[in-house]
Amino acid sequence: MFVQVCLYFYCKCLWRCLKFVVRKLTGRCELQRICYNTKPGAARTMKIEASLKGSKSKRLQTSVSVHPDAIEKTIDDIMELKRINPDINPQLGVSLQACLLQIVGYRNLIVEVEKLRREPYDSENPQHEEMLLKLWKCLKPNSPLKARISKQWCEIGFQGDDPKTDFRGMGLLGLYNLVYFAEWDTEIAQQVLSDSLQPKYREVTKKEISQFSKAEWEKKKFDKAIGYSFAIVGINITDLAYNLLVSGALKTHFYNVAPEAPTLTHFQQTFCYLMHEFHKFWIEEDPLDIMEFNRVREKFHKRILKQLQNPEMALCPHFAASESLVNM
Repeated sequence: MFVQVCLYFYCKCLWRCLKFVVRKLTGRCELQRICYNTKPGAARTMKIEASLKGSKSKRLQTSVSVHPDAIEKTIDDIMELKRINPDINPQLGVSLQACLLQIVGYRNLIVEVEKLRREPYDSENPQHEEMLLKLWKCLKPNSPLKARISKQWCEIGFQGDDPKTDFRGMGLLGLYNLVYFAEWDTEIAQQVLSDSLQPKYREVTKKEISQFSKAEWEKKKFDKAIGYSFAIVGINITDLAYNLLVSGALKTHFYNVAPEAPTLTHFQQTFCYLMHEFHKFWIEEDPLDIMEFNRVREKFHKRILKQLQNPEMALCPHFAASESLVNM
């Protein structure tokens, strides 16, 4: 343990000495070098974020958590602290401001998403009820809901006759995402719902034939659907998107697609992408039944994480909800 501590401080001191030497040789601080040598997007913003957090100056460390309204003042403070003349380096202030807007915006987005996740669904709240009914109308426009408490909810993938019990894990966030998907990507959402309900024929092996009677064999050929509960999976994918956000994995995506601060709409757009991609992945994996859901979900999660390790990566949307949001 002692050796590890010594090694840490040795590397830290060595790194600071190296930064000092490079600044003397180039005449530029680390923030300048990053902005001048790295193109806009996740690669630049993440380097700026790491540089500010790793600074020995408390003013620079706290600059990543200022209020959005204080960003311009913060940029002025950084320029002053680093002894950078804004008249000689006008573009630097613009670049730093864009990066800070993304960094601060990401932190604020986590707060906003967490607030929705913690807010429970309330059947006595007219706005909550209105959103739930909107979800039904978007997904089943030609099938009127006969009653608020109804087995019809199972047709769009809820577990019982009152969907409010299914939102416990993700709170209002799950409902917000499902409604956004159904409202803004209606065609794809309806197709995914339809696919999830389709019976799935499969060949039965000779070994299985020997184990079943003819009647059981015929039933076994159609005992699966493509095949999951749409709404429940949507809430589950909301949980996946939430964890990607909180862990910081989505920084790559948001810093590449959001020109300034990422918003709740960007998060919902990402949910739509994940929902559609998971549906395709589920079909490709061809699981035996819904009992394999956790295995498929975990494999899908790892694939998305691997994609997001690439600083050039944006989870490029290909659906209507995102057309006005991408900044590529």
